[in-house]
Amino acid sequence: MPDYIYLLENRLSHDQRHALAQLREAAREAGTILFLTGDAVRELTSGHAVRSLEVAIHGNPLKLKKSIEQLGGKVWGEHEPTQSLYLCFPGTVRVDLIGTHTVSYPKPGHPVYQPASIQEDLRQRDFTVNAMGISLNEGSFGLLMDPLNGAADIETRTLRLVSNYGFIEDPSLMIRATRYRVRLGWEMDVRTQTRYDNAKGDGLIEAITPHALSQELEQIGHEEEGLTVLRALEAEGWMKTLFPAWSAAKADEDKLKALHEQAVNLLVQGVHADISAAQMQLLTAKMAAKDLAALKKTLLRPGFVEEWDSLDAMAAAFQKVLLAKENAAPSAGYKLFTGYDPEAVLWLGFTSKNAAVQERYTQFLKVWPEVRQRIPHALMMEMRITPELGGYKEILHGVFLELIDGRLTTPEEIKAHLEPFSPPAPPPQVTVKRARPRRNAEPKVKEQAFDDDEDADSLDDDEEEEDLDDLGGDDEMEVDLKLGSGEMRSDDDDADEDEDADEPPAKPARKTAEPKKASKAEAAPKPAPVKEKPAPVKEKPAPVKEKPAPAAKAAPAPAKAKPSAGTAKATSTAKPAEKAPAKAAAKPMAPAKKAVEVKAKPAPKKLVPAKKH
Repeated sequence: MPDYIYLLENRLSHDQRHALAQLREAAREAGTILFLTGDAVRELTSGHAVRSLEVAIHGNPLKLKKSIEQLGGKVWGEHEPTQSLYLCFPGTVRVDLIGTHTVSYPKPGHPVYQPASIQEDLRQRDFTVNAMGISLNEGSFGLLMDPLNGAADIETRTLRLVSNYGFIEDPSLMIRATRYRVRLGWEMDVRTQTRYDNAKGDGLIEAITPHALSQELEQIGHEEEGLTVLRALEAEGWMKTLFPAWSAAKADEDKLKALHEQAVNLLVQGVHADISAAQMQLLTAKMAAKDLAALKKTLLRPGFVEEWDSLDAMAAAFQKVLLAKENAAPSAGYKLFTGYDPEAVLWLGFTSKNAAVQERYTQFLKVWPEVRQRIPHALMMEMRITPELGGYKEILHGVFLELIDGRLTTPEEIKAHLEPFSPPAPPPQVTVKRARPRRNAEPKVKEQAFDDDEDADSLDDDEEEEDLDDLGGDDEMEVDLKLGSGEMRSDDDDADEDEDADEPPAKPARKTAEPKKASKAEAAPKPAPVKEKPAPVKEKPAPVKEKPAPAAKAAPAPAKAKPSAGTAKATSTAKPAEKAPAKAAAKPMAPAKKAVEVKAKPAPKKLVPAKKH
C-alpha cells in the first residue's frame, strides 16, 4: 500500500500543494472537514500525472466562496444542485470543491442529490477506481478510505461500475469510460463491458443531463491527448450527442504536435504550463465562428472560457515585458520566463514570429541550460556548501544567474562570491583522554593472571622434573644415607634394629614437607636447579631392582650427596653417618606399596646412626 503522505508531499506540484493548503485553511476556519477524492487519488495510486484536483467537503462549499477568494483562489464556476465550486488557484491549478452527497435517480437522467457523509458519498461514485478518498484533516492526514476496494482494480487496470445500473441512471458514464480507456489504457471488466454494450445499443445516451454534457465537452480540452480522445468519442458515436459540429476534422493536427513539443521543452526548464486553453484553440481551429461561440457557451466553467479567449492578450503582454530594456540582462530574462504566467509563456513561444522573441526563447531553452554545467560543485563542497545547508538551492540559483550574465569567470571570483555563504569550519575534534584502557584492563589482568598461573604451573613442573632427575637413574633408585635412613642391613636376626634405624628419617621427611610448600608459594621466578640437595625421595619412585648382597661384610657405600648451600649444617652433622658401614641385606628389599609424593628438604640436624654388629 502506498504511503499517501509521501505521495501528497512529493507527487503533487508546488502549486497544487499550495492550493490544498489554502483549502485546508478555509475548512479549518469554517469548522468542517475535507478529503481528496476522484481522479487525483486514482492518479496518485496508479502513478499517473495529477492534472486536476477534486476535493469533497462536509457541508456546503458555496458558503466558502468569499474566504477562498481572499486566499487567492478564483471561482471559475459553480453548480447549485451538487453544491460545487469550480476553482482555479495560481499556477492554473484546477480544483473542483464538491459537497459530500448521495444521488438517486427516480428516472434515468434525473438525479436527486442529498447531503451525506464521505463514506456514503464514496459508495455512490461512478467506478470503483474513483471511489477512494484521502483525508486532508489534522490527526488523520494521508489516511486512505477505500470502501469498494478500488486499489485492487487499479492494480489490475480494470474499470468496474459501482452500481449495476450505472450506465442506465447516468448515461454520461459511457462517455467517461471511453475517455478513461484512451487516457489510461485500461479496460472494463466483463460485466461492465456487457452493460456498456447494452446501454449503448439501447440509445440511453440521449438521456444525458445538460450538466453532464457540458462537463464532458470541456473535459476533452483538459485531456493530455485531446485529439486522440476526440477521435475515440467520435468513433463511439458520442460526439453526435455531445456537439455534432465538433469533430476531429475541425482540429489542426500539425500545430497540436508542435504545441505539445513546446510544452515539454518548457516543462524541462521548470515552466509548468496548462495546455488546456491552447489545446482547445487548436482543436476547434477549423470550426465556424458561430459553432465555436455556441460551444463556448455550453462549457461547464465560464472562467476556463475566459482564459481561452484571453490567450492572445496574455501573450502580447508577455512579449512587451520580455523585450523591455530592464529585462535585457540574461538573469532578468530568466527570472521573467520562470516567474510569469506559464500559459502566456507557452502561447507566445508557440505563436510569435518576432525574431527577438524567438532569440530569447532559444537562449532560455538551449543556451542558458548549458551554463549549469559550469557550476563549481566541487569547490562548493570544499567550502562546505552542501545540499544539507539551508538555502542551498537559492545559492545554486544565484551562481547560475551570475554565470549566465558573464560574471564569475575565474576561480578567485567564484570563491569570493561563495565565501559569504560558506559556513564556518567545524571546531577541531577534542580528544579527551578517558580511562578507556580500564575497561579493557580487567580482561588483560585476567589474561595476565592466567598466564602467570600457567608459568607458575610450568615452573613447578620443571622443578619436580629436576627433582626427579636428581633422585637417580631411570631403573634404579639410589638411597642417600645422609637422609638419616641408617645403614641398610640384611640380618634376619636383627630386623627390629633395622626398623628402629629406618623410623627416625621418616619424621624429618614429614616435617620438611611443610617448608617446601611455603617456599613454592614464595618463589615467583624459576629457581636454579639445586644439585646439592640431600637426595630427596622421589615423588613417584620407580620400582627398586633387587641387588645381590655380598657374601661378606659390605664395604661402606658412600652416598651420592649433593649438598646445597642452604643445607651446609645438615651435611656437617651427617658426617658420622657417612663413616658408618652398612651391611648388605640378606633378603631382597620389599617393593614399595605405594608411592608417596614427598618433597625432600634438608636433613634434620640430628641423625641416628645405625647400630654396628
